[in-house]
Amino acid sequence: MTDRDVFLPVGAQPTLEDIVDQAVAAEELGYDRVWFPETWGRDAVTAMATTAERTDEIGIGSSIANIYSRSPALLGQTAATLQEASDGRFRLGVGPSGPLVVENWHGIEFGNPLRRTRETIEIVQRVLSGETVSYDCEYFSLDGFRLRCDPPEPAPPVDAAGLGPKAVELAGRFADGWHAVNYTRDGLRERLDDLRRGAELSGRDSSDLRVTLAVGCCALEDGERARELVAQHIAFYIGGMGTFYRDNLARQGYEEVAHEIYETWQEGEKERATTLVRKELRDQMGAAGTPAEARDQLQEFVDLNGLDAVNVSFPRGAGPEEVRETMTALAP
Repeated sequence: MTDRDVFLPVGAQPTLEDIVDQAVAAEELGYDRVWFPETWGRDAVTAMATTAERTDEIGIGSSIANIYSRSPALLGQTAATLQEASDGRFRLGVGPSGPLVVENWHGIEFGNPLRRTRETIEIVQRVLSGETVSYDCEYFSLDGFRLRCDPPEPAPPVDAAGLGPKAVELAGRFADGWHAVNYTRDGLRERLDDLRRGAELSGRDSSDLRVTLAVGCCALEDGERARELVAQHIAFYIGGMGTFYRDNLARQGYEEVAHEIYETWQEGEKERATTLVRKELRDQMGAAGTPAEARDQLQEFVDLNGLDAVNVSFPRGAGPEEVRETMTALAP
């Protein structure tokens, strides 16, 4: 059975209390896990720790903690602490983000994100095991680091985000799960083959890896506003968040429209970019409309083979009441 998770827009909500209230509501509505992003608003760790204290059963995870703004050792410490704070409900999701974020906002050279992701995952897993970490590779060289506290039991799983074939293969080789975002239903299937190949390269069974797909959702009585919010959200990511999402969509058979949306957005014609999404992509990448319409569309994602969880995420333009209405309408 496919889990139903929820992805909370940490930075966009009016207060930290609003975010935690949404997580509490997600638990009451029966969601399996609540994921916290970390972009340029509130940090995810504080929100997750506060949520752990206010909830009892719902899983908690980071989606995605970028591997440049925290060292691998610190990520391991953080995961161990959040596993303790949540009584074993934590799952760490990591990923490289992109040069727009890493270089412009954190002042760190982007370099080779695949290699850095692999090294980060390996170090975090060793930290969480409680062993003394001696590690010497391209990006990180550690000697003698060890948790001063007892290691978490069980150790929290470590998932990786990935868009391209090699990044998804890497998740299959080294991580405990894969986070997929901005995929069409057909496009996801091809990347699942990459995940399986990665698992095979490391001698693992891909069925042991947790695959989580984030789906942009909006379910409102005003179905037209819901559809427009999701179209705007998709256009923003393809057009305004660097080239990674554009290129990922192009690989899924939408090369012409992906580049057109990107170029149109970059020229400042955001409404025209949204119109392109509305016509060609919205129904392939999201679930939007009235509650009944959105539930039917979300079910098409739930029914995909190879998924362990569908992550209900919300458009960046949705207000707190629209987030709550959507969360309620699409609850398990």
